[in-house]
Amino acid sequence: MTGNEIRQKFLEYFRERGHAIIPSASLIPENDPTVLFTTAGMHPLVPYLLGEPHPMGKRLADAQKCVRTGDIDEVGDNRHLTFFEMMGNWSLGDYFKKEAIEWSYGFLTKVCGIAPQRLSVTVFAGDSDAPRDDESVAIWQAQFKKDGLETGLGNRIFSYPKAKNWWGPAGQTGPCGPDTEMFYDTLNLPDPKEHAPNWTGTEPCHPNCDCGRYVEVWNDVFMQFNKTADGKFEPLAKPNVDTGMGLERMAMVLQGKPTVFETELFVPLIEEIERRSGKRYDESGETGRAMRIIADHLKTATFIIGDPRGVGPSNVDQGYIVRRLIRRAVRFGRQLEIPGAFTKDIAEKVIGMYVGAYPELAKNRERILAELTAEEEKFSRTLERGMAEALKLKANSWSEVPGATAFYLYESFGFPKELTEEVLGMKVNAVEWDAEMKRHQDTSRAGSEQKFAGGLADHSEVVVRYHTATHLLHAALRQVLGAHVEQRGSNITHERMRFDFSHPQKMTPEEIKKVEDIVNEQIAKDLPVGFAMMTVEEAKALHAIGLFEDKYATLGNKIKVYSVGDDARGYFSREICGGPHVEHTGLIGKFKIVKEEASSAGVRRIKATVS
Repeated sequence: MTGNEIRQKFLEYFRERGHAIIPSASLIPENDPTVLFTTAGMHPLVPYLLGEPHPMGKRLADAQKCVRTGDIDEVGDNRHLTFFEMMGNWSLGDYFKKEAIEWSYGFLTKVCGIAPQRLSVTVFAGDSDAPRDDESVAIWQAQFKKDGLETGLGNRIFSYPKAKNWWGPAGQTGPCGPDTEMFYDTLNLPDPKEHAPNWTGTEPCHPNCDCGRYVEVWNDVFMQFNKTADGKFEPLAKPNVDTGMGLERMAMVLQGKPTVFETELFVPLIEEIERRSGKRYDESGETGRAMRIIADHLKTATFIIGDPRGVGPSNVDQGYIVRRLIRRAVRFGRQLEIPGAFTKDIAEKVIGMYVGAYPELAKNRERILAELTAEEEKFSRTLERGMAEALKLKANSWSEVPGATAFYLYESFGFPKELTEEVLGMKVNAVEWDAEMKRHQDTSRAGSEQKFAGGLADHSEVVVRYHTATHLLHAALRQVLGAHVEQRGSNITHERMRFDFSHPQKMTPEEIKKVEDIVNEQIAKDLPVGFAMMTVEEAKALHAIGLFEDKYATLGNKIKVYSVGDDARGYFSREICGGPHVEHTGLIGKFKIVKEEASSAGVRRIKATVS
């Protein structure tokens, strides 16, 4: 099966089982205080997993675009990706473990044709907080028995502690529970060593072994507990099911490929890189690694820029990640000696491959190509300056390049270690280089952990106040600057809010003051805040603002529209949003804009506080 066929068959399978098919949410979370990108299928559904009714009902299924950059430096090996699609089916207080497991098993064995003998599963082992998940064990035994396989703990079914088989809560408190993961055994493939390079064939092996023999293909999460502030795990009255199946990994398994890069989801990109570089793809060598990095990074950049809430390269937040992805791809393009600009050619391939599933890529094609080309040209000039800086160092009588010097060229001009060695004709001190790189990665990781502290489900009072304030700010900006203003992202911490919006030039001090005054006027009026479920047509008729994606209309979805105001005093704001919000604006507090600045081309940024 191709990736497109897997996606189509998955959604159809769950449609037949009463699931509403919902569109992929944007890669850029709206009013989410904790993440730069949508990193899992559950992120856009957090309000509904916490109890809010979903407009499409209690059974949902989707293919969600995801970006994860925590392991960006690992991309280039045989399994790490920054962009991927997560297939998922959801039960919001409806079915539970029996149906979820039966349907997962059925899809894998009947639809995908995986032999039951190739599957092993894991369950939660139990601890002082919650018992072993014997219910899942029994359900799995029944499924395998239908295909003539006798199983038990330690025999095709394995139990692990929380570190392996438990999800959540997203923050310090909230819904959580055991999960059960499904693994594909590569042992019976023609060359198991190709698929499990670290497996010796003699050591005891199990699904969570690091040898590579087992590949995780699906995860069913059973949110059946609520973790309280005092650390207790209380059963939920209406538990939820949240599942995730990586499309790229499933394609790899079903096509019998050693890595995702040998599937049709990457081969056209690799072939284009081969054509432009004049080099052949080498799976195990540096050439292959460089090609995998270029293919992965430019696919991800294409999806982020081409998203309905698209973000271009810049020096902050999502834009910084886009810039880093493009520049890393260009560096490795230089390593492959690709002549001229090439990033837009790879992007064209990505658009062609995915336009059927994600038509926004074609709609935003010109923006994608323009942003990539401009960033590639800008970085090429930076590399040229780095070359001049590196050549100055030739006068030193070193036996090897100091690690700190090589890292300076890397951090300031994008010079990889190999390029520095080539230009200076000597090796870089590997120990010093590794120490500098580790320091850099630890600093970046610490910053990310601080930035994303608080958890997805952070519905604390101050965050809710800030969240509601973004609605007032959005409406006020449109009043003062014009209807062209659209939200392009936001980030909320306990200290401030940050709001990105489309606008071509710097705001004047008078405009900033006027926006601030309008917001505070609405707060002083203590207007009611509430929501209604309505169709896209109804929302448009009320002049609600937000992303009206084509998929909503074709799927007949109802959407949640939050309003600020009432019939007596009029409505100040109507906006598509999932929550959470205060009940009336007087709870927000005094609003103060502390900074207005550029975010990226055509996008401005406001930082503000409430007190």
